[in-house]
Amino acid sequence: MKVMLRRAATGNLVAYVAKKDLEEEVVNETVTDAGKVLTLANGWELEFSNLGEPLTLPQTYEARRLQ
Repeated sequence: MKVMLRRAATGNLVAYVAKKDLEEEVVNETVTDAGKVLTLANGWELEFSNLGEPLTLPQTYEARRLQ
């Protein structure tokens, strides 16, 4: 699924999923062998295999929902 990542005015990372009309703050970031897993405030876990460092925001990335 396509997920747009951006920084909120408070400096927190925010994820927007257009197909679900969902915008949630990222509450946790975990690095795994497959890439980076971002946990959203609603409990969703999204896995990104193509996130570079440093992040160029705002930008749309391909993600896979784990939970």
